[in-house]
Amino acid sequence: MAFTSMSRAILLASLSCLAFAPFEAAIAQDTSDPDETDTQQADPILTDRIVVSAVRPDRARRVGQDSLAMPEQIALPADATAIAARVPGGAFFGNGALSGQLSYRGLAGQRVLGRVNGQRFATGGPNAMDPPFHYAPSVLVERIDVARGVAPVSQGPSLAGAVNAQLFETDFTDSADWSPDLRFTSQYRSVDDSYAIGGMAGLSNEDWRFGVIASREEGGDYEFPGGTAVGTSFERNLYGAHAGFRTGAGELFLEYRRSETDPTGNPPFFLDIVFFDTDFVQGGFRGEIAEDVHLTLRLGHVAIRHLMDNQTTRDPVAPPPRARATFADADTTTAEFALRFGKANNHVEIGADTELTDKFVTITNPFNPAFFLESQPNVQAERVGAFAQWRGGVGRAEFELGARVDSTAQSAAIPRVGDAVPMGPRMLAGAFGAADRDTRQTTFDAVLRAWMPLGDVTPRVTLARKERVASLLERFGWLPTEASFGLADGNIYVGNLDLAPETAWIAEVGFDLETGVLSLRPTAFYRRVDDFIQGVPFDDTIGVIDSPVEMIAAMNGDPTPLRFGNVDAELYGVDLDFALRPVKRIEVSGTASFVRGKRRDAADNLYRIPPANLRVAAAYRGDGFSFGAELFAAAEQDKVSAFNGEEPSRSFAVVGLFARYGLAEGLAIEAGVENLFDEFYQPHLAGRSRFGASDVPLFERLPGPGRGVWARLTGRF
Repeated sequence: MAFTSMSRAILLASLSCLAFAPFEAAIAQDTSDPDETDTQQADPILTDRIVVSAVRPDRARRVGQDSLAMPEQIALPADATAIAARVPGGAFFGNGALSGQLSYRGLAGQRVLGRVNGQRFATGGPNAMDPPFHYAPSVLVERIDVARGVAPVSQGPSLAGAVNAQLFETDFTDSADWSPDLRFTSQYRSVDDSYAIGGMAGLSNEDWRFGVIASREEGGDYEFPGGTAVGTSFERNLYGAHAGFRTGAGELFLEYRRSETDPTGNPPFFLDIVFFDTDFVQGGFRGEIAEDVHLTLRLGHVAIRHLMDNQTTRDPVAPPPRARATFADADTTTAEFALRFGKANNHVEIGADTELTDKFVTITNPFNPAFFLESQPNVQAERVGAFAQWRGGVGRAEFELGARVDSTAQSAAIPRVGDAVPMGPRMLAGAFGAADRDTRQTTFDAVLRAWMPLGDVTPRVTLARKERVASLLERFGWLPTEASFGLADGNIYVGNLDLAPETAWIAEVGFDLETGVLSLRPTAFYRRVDDFIQGVPFDDTIGVIDSPVEMIAAMNGDPTPLRFGNVDAELYGVDLDFALRPVKRIEVSGTASFVRGKRRDAADNLYRIPPANLRVAAAYRGDGFSFGAELFAAAEQDKVSAFNGEEPSRSFAVVGLFARYGLAEGLAIEAGVENLFDEFYQPHLAGRSRFGASDVPLFERLPGPGRGVWARLTGRF
C-alpha cells in the first residue's frame, strides 16, 4: 500500500476532532437482567457484549436495561460474523456474503463455538457455507456476546472460545397492562446495491410475552477499485415467532424460526448456494425454583436442507461432464439441564447436556441421474456431557472454576455410488465400507478464571485445558474433495478414521483499567495445542501418484492431496481494547490485535492466521447528533504456511465516516461512507475467487469493497 494512502488515513482519523465509540464502547459495563439466563448475562470481566439493536427510549418501564446504542459507525454487514470479529483478537474469514467465519486469537471453524439464541447446532454445508451466524441477520440481532478468551465449561465443549447472537425478543413488563414492543432496522448500501429490512412486533405484560420477527435481505455483486467481484450476490429471508409465560420467578419459553437462503454466490468454493431451508425450534424453562436455586432446561432441534451447484449462480457455468449439484441434510437435537445453587456472583452450578447430529451429503451430476456419490453417508455424532462450575471468591479475589467431561460416539454408514461413477471412487467407497466406522472418545475440560478488583485496576488470569473431537468431515471424508470446513485453500482433502482429539493448554494474563478518562483492557495469551488437526501429506511419496486417492485428486487438478492429521501447534499473542475520553462528548477508542501461529513439530506456520491489526475511531456525540470516523489498518502477513501454499499479503488501511441524527424519540437515521479513499486492498483472510467471469483474477484473493455510501433507519417503540 502506498505511503500516501496510509498517511492520509491516519491524518483524517487523528485530526478530524471526531469521536466514536465503536463496538468497544458497546461492551456493556452493567447489563445484567434478572430475567436473563446465565448464558445471556454479561459480566464485563468474563464477556464482551456488542449491543447491535436500537435502544428503547422508555426502557425505564421495562424489566431489563439496555446500556448503549448500536455500533452506528459501520454499515451493518449481512453476515453478523463481521460484527463479532470487531472484538479484541477477532478476525473475519471472508468466504462469501453469508458464509464468513469468526477467527478468534488465530483459531476458527469448529474450534469456535457459535450459537444463535443460545442454541448450538451443526452446519448443513460440508464446506461450512452456513456457519452459525449465517442464521443471524444483522438487522435482527439485538446483541452479540463473546466469551473473553476461554469459554466457561457450562457453555459446552469449545476449544477456542464461544460467541452467541441474540435476536430480537419481546420482554416482560412490570405491569399487568399489555404493552406493545416494535423494533425495526432498514438499510441501503451502495457498494453492492443491497437492502436489508428486519423487525419485530410484540405484545407483553408482567406474565406473558409474544412476538414475531422477520427480515429480508438482497444484494448484488459488490464493486471494488478496478471492477466488480462477480459471484458475491446474496438473498435471504427469515421469519419466526416466540412466546414466554412467567411462573413466579421463572419462565416457560418457546420459539420457532425459519431461515431461507436463496441463490447466493460463494467465490472461494467450487459450488455456490442454491438454497438453505432451515427450521429452528427450542423451548424450556429458566428461573428460580426455590430461594437461591436456579434451574435451566432447554430442548431444541435444528433441521437444515441444502443444495449447492455450479450451474445456478456460477459464471461461467460448468460444462455437463463437470456439472455438480450437492444435496446436504443436517439435523441436530440438543438437550440441556443446569441447576445453580447460590447468588449470581457466588454459586455452584451443575449440569448435563447432549447433542445428537445426523448428516447426509450426496454429490450428483444434474445431467446424469446415474452419477451420484454419498460423500457423507448418514454420518452421526452423539455427544453426552456433564459439568460442575463454582463461582466464588477469597478475600478480594474472585474466581470461576469449572470442569466438564464429554463422551462422543461417531459413526458412518456404507456409502452408495451410482452406476456412472468411475472405478476409482467406487474402490474408495468399498474400502471405506469395509473399514471400522464407529468410534467413541472421551474428552475433559477444565477452566480457572480469576480476577481481583483493586479500585481502578482489575488484574486477571486464566488457566485452561480444552479438548475437541474431530468433526464428522475430518473423520469420515472418504472421497477426495475440496471440502475442508471453509479453509478455502484450493487443496483436496480426505478424512482420517484414526484422528485423536485436539488438546489445548491455555494461559492468559491481563488487566482492566477504568479511570473515567481512560479505559484499557490488554491481554497476553498462549495456547499450546497437542494433536492439532490440519491437512498433512496423504502419504510419504509426495507428488508420486501411486494410490486411488491421489489418482482421483490428480484428475481434479491436485496431484498432492492432503488428509486430515494430528500435528502439534502453538499460538501466542496480545490484544487489547481502549477508550480515551479527554473531554465531554469526545471519545477516541479502538482495538489492537496480534497473534502468531506455528507448528511445533515442523518448521512452518499455521494456515490463515490474521495479521496484526489496529482499529481506531473518534467521534463527537451531541444530544441528538453525532458524527465521526474510523480507521482500520492491517499489517502485512509474511508468516504464512508454506505447506498449504499460502501466499503473503500486503498491509492496508481504510477509513470510514459516519453520522447519526435522532429524528424523534426512539427513531434515528444513520449514514456513512465506507472506504473513503477508494483504497484497493485484499484482506489476508479473504477467500480466493473461483469465478471466471469476475474482474477478480482466478485464484486471487477477493479484494475489499470499494468506496460506497450507506444509510440506515432504526427505531424502537
